[in-house]
Amino acid sequence: MMADYKKPDYWQQKARKEGYPARSVYKLIEIDEKFGFFKTSNLRVLDIGAAPGSWSLYVLQKITSKKQGFLTAVDLSPLSREFDGNNFHFIQGDITTKDIRESVLSKGPYSVIISDAAPSTTGNHMVDSARSLELAETVLSYAENALARGGNLTLKVFQGSGSDTLLKQMKTLFTTAKSFKPQACRGESVETYFVGLGCKK
Repeated sequence: MMADYKKPDYWQQKARKEGYPARSVYKLIEIDEKFGFFKTSNLRVLDIGAAPGSWSLYVLQKITSKKQGFLTAVDLSPLSREFDGNNFHFIQGDITTKDIRESVLSKGPYSVIISDAAPSTTGNHMVDSARSLELAETVLSYAENALARGGNLTLKVFQGSGSDTLLKQMKTLFTTAKSFKPQACRGESVETYFVGLGCKK
């Protein structure tokens, strides 16, 4: 039987009450709380696959509390709300294209890169995992080029063939790299998050 995602669960209800566009924000909050993800005083963050905007909203709240920092967000789709201020820049487009990549990299280097990006799914686990892995590899490529020394990365990936190889690659780039599945992930979901702490370059 297919899961009924149309019925609001605890995390969706919580997001609505707290003013976030989507339940996914609690995955980032848990990553932040567990790993001290945004400890850097002057945050310069890249949010890849930002729509509808929950992760960006959380990051902007962190930046506001620190009274310094900057967020670049990028997605194929527009965000569900507009963000004011000179500490935010949104780029709408395909991260695999040269012009979008150059635009994103021009705002770096970044102290933190976050990505909740997911591919369009087909229902075929092998196909969806392969697409997710390809997307995650693109995000990691951004990190290799745009993440400052000591910076942190988290990205979403569907568990499947090749994901272990990606994690091994991250372990060569970061002081610490591990897989982590936040409680806010749906129990039946194959998604997990790879977390890299302390970029070595």
